Amino acid sequence: MSNKSDIRLGKHLLPGLGAVALFAVFAMTFLNSSFGEAQGFPGGQSITENLGLAMFDLASLQTIEAEGFLVAFLVVAIALDAALEGSIMLAKREEEGEVVNPLRSEADDETTAADGGRPGGDD
Repeated sequence: MSNKSDIRLGKHLLPGLGAVALFAVFAMTFLNSSFGEAQGFPGGQSITENLGLAMFDLASLQTIEAEGFLVAFLVVAIALDAALEGSIMLAKREEEGEVVNPLRSEADDETTAADGGRPGGDD
């Protein structure tokens, strides 16, 4: 039996200590901040319409003043498009250096679902 502790001390603990310190900073910031009274929207205004107009930066049509988010909308759209194309590229299978069509069947062309899977069709 060993009286030695099984805790390993060293530089590998620094990222964890950094995360704990960052959590402490965030906790102190949130606990010490005051947000004031809720303001809300004026009565009779369409919140959904104004959010849509703000997203496309149509300030002249807005009834509630807000900053535009057109650039943010376009950046998110491009990022999602790149992610979709990347996932399609990663999903392609290759066998012996050639791209394999995922929808191609390995069965004979004569055997189809239309003829019940019987060779030669309906005889």
